[in-house]
Amino acid sequence: MSSRSIALGLRENLAQFSLLLGINAFVGAMVGLERSTLPLIGRQDFGLASNAAVLAFIVAFGLSKAITNLGAGALAQRLGRRRLLIAGWVIALPVPLLVGVAPSWSWVVVANALLGVNQGLTWSMTVVMKVDLVGPRRRGLALGLNEAAGYGGVAIAASASGWLASTLAPRGVLVAASAAIAVAALALSVRFVCDTAGHVALEQAFHGGDTGVAPRLRAAFADATWRQPALRSCSQAGLVNNLNDALAWGLVPLFLAAHGASVGEVGAVAGIYPAVWGAGQIFTGHWSDSVGRKPLIVAGMLVQAAALAMLAMSDGRLAVAAAAAVLLGVGTALVYPTLIAAISDAVAPIARAPTVGVYRFWRDMGYAAGGLIAGAVADALGFGGAIAVVAGVTAASGLWVALDLRSGEGYVHEELGQAHGERMLAEARDP
Repeated sequence: MSSRSIALGLRENLAQFSLLLGINAFVGAMVGLERSTLPLIGRQDFGLASNAAVLAFIVAFGLSKAITNLGAGALAQRLGRRRLLIAGWVIALPVPLLVGVAPSWSWVVVANALLGVNQGLTWSMTVVMKVDLVGPRRRGLALGLNEAAGYGGVAIAASASGWLASTLAPRGVLVAASAAIAVAALALSVRFVCDTAGHVALEQAFHGGDTGVAPRLRAAFADATWRQPALRSCSQAGLVNNLNDALAWGLVPLFLAAHGASVGEVGAVAGIYPAVWGAGQIFTGHWSDSVGRKPLIVAGMLVQAAALAMLAMSDGRLAVAAAAAVLLGVGTALVYPTLIAAISDAVAPIARAPTVGVYRFWRDMGYAAGGLIAGAVADALGFGGAIAVVAGVTAASGLWVALDLRSGEGYVHEELGQAHGERMLAEARDP
């Protein structure tokens, strides 16, 4: 791609943007296949009695994905986004094989560690590449569309695998579908995806007058973990968001099954939550471009807490669980794309990949924390007690954002997003 053909904007990059949306739907589907089947496989095929043992696969997934996010953000500037995206799909290829031949649950745990690497590389790169393509004015919309595609894939795969597993062997369904998805996504990435380094250089030139230098990982880690309030508050909110998502993924199927729900009913509830979450992000990401990031993040965390409290008091009643899943999806839709947009707002374009990588490290550490906390507390206090504890943690996280995140803070200010951003995009279209 020549320098004169590079332009920022959703319309200007619609073909490549749409391709990345489709690939991210495949990324989400790889995880969605497990949402209604894998906890039940642990119980039925491997005879696991401990909730903590069943949820070990989520801990392995979260740790490997978090660490991969951290490395992917730093490596994206050196190796290129496209190369890391392709590497992520190559790493996904052994996952269905390991699950299919697993003689023990430890093999499934190892497979999910590889799945975490796949998710860390592929989802990170599709996120960053879309932000690269659209520029600052439509960042929230781009992220909303990206997350909608990914969690739309999660929802469809979760519902479909639950339905198929009600008549076929759950492990067979998981293995066949995940193998087909990994091969198709790898082929699309190799054949059609283009790198976005030129778009990053173009946006950085308008912001800083030159291409700049990406921050070292140590500096980005300090900024996003404790040094910068805008980044710090988003990182902890991301961690807590995925902590409660780990509970929804690993514990809720067991909770519903313990109260008599069938595999198909578990799959239906498991699909409702990411379906509402995915579809809602199309609206909420765009909305955050207008009203700001903070109000949506705070409201979303509090709505999630209310949904979990409702679920904790449901006694496993399917109608109440379904309503709680809808509410949890609404809350997560308010939070998920908005957090990444807030992170992207707060740093220069050249610092975007490593900083988003640090944020995604902390966010996906929530899977590990959620798997450990939900499993241990459920063994001690029961399913309802574990869900109630996570509801309280989620509410506290929302209050943290309300106190710590200052509206309008960051690299992309309102004036930049309007006057300067409009000039930058106009010049980008006509270089």
